[in-house]
Amino acid sequence: MAWSLLVRALFVLAVVYAAYLTRPFSTFAGVNVGVGILLAGLMIAVEARLREAEVTDLLGALIGGAIGLGLAKTIGAALFWADTGDRRVMFLHSFLLLAFPYLGIVMGARKGEWLKPARLVGLFRDTAPQQRYCILDTSVIIDGRIADICETGFIDGTLVVPQFVLKELQLVADSGDSMKRNRGRRGLDILQKIQKMAGVSVTISDIDFPEVREVDLKLIELGRALHGKIVTNDFNLNKVAQLRGVEVLNINELANAVKPVVLPGEFMKVFILKEGKEYNQGVAYLDDGTMVVVDNARRMISKNIDVVVTSVLQTT
Repeated sequence: MAWSLLVRALFVLAVVYAAYLTRPFSTFAGVNVGVGILLAGLMIAVEARLREAEVTDLLGALIGGAIGLGLAKTIGAALFWADTGDRRVMFLHSFLLLAFPYLGIVMGARKGEWLKPARLVGLFRDTAPQQRYCILDTSVIIDGRIADICETGFIDGTLVVPQFVLKELQLVADSGDSMKRNRGRRGLDILQKIQKMAGVSVTISDIDFPEVREVDLKLIELGRALHGKIVTNDFNLNKVAQLRGVEVLNINELANAVKPVVLPGEFMKVFILKEGKEYNQGVAYLDDGTMVVVDNARRMISKNIDVVVTSVLQTT
């Protein structure tokens, strides 16, 4: 802050001193000093506004202004090739040199969003061969099942891991809570495992949306920009993304879809792990995590037994 004030003060002094020495506006020194202060103040005000603007808006304004100036010179050279000395012609020529760059700057600044990385990626995507993108969120990386799915080859396309997801994953891995820390480190290990898989393309995306704060909304914007699918376990992200028109691959829905179908009357072998809620019940689990409640099995805890299915209850 102090450095910025010092630079501004030196700039004002330099402009005032230059106006005092050259005296371009009047032979009276006070007038030139006053005009110098006004011009320096105007430039500082413009600089303060420019600091609030996005880089893409400034770049758009610069490109638009240059195009406008070029058009003004071209049109002026075509219309006013003969120097007639007419004041109206001179004014019209000057007006074009001011109006076209002005329009270019204003329109370029408003369309600066076209220069954002996401838009540029979208433009190249339209001209390049069609490529599929699957964008991973933090929850699905920590979950870990995405690595097994990648090994089977069910994921088609390039896996995209945004930098803001990596940052969130790192924050979880550095958490003071041991449980969160372990989950975060597990997520980093899973990501490293996927990167080492043969035949699986993983890219770390630097595309960000500074104006968007929430990671979920950033994922949705990235999905729209890349025309990709979001891979997640997050129920809320799933719903919001679908409302925004972004396709979602939910690992939990996939797991439910591929569960083996068990019908009443079938026989199976299970390991009774613990006591059930009701009297004399035992609880077992299948390989996919499905809970099996076995009647009259309390005394069979820690044993493998053969059971017959009497009923099936589907839960979500």
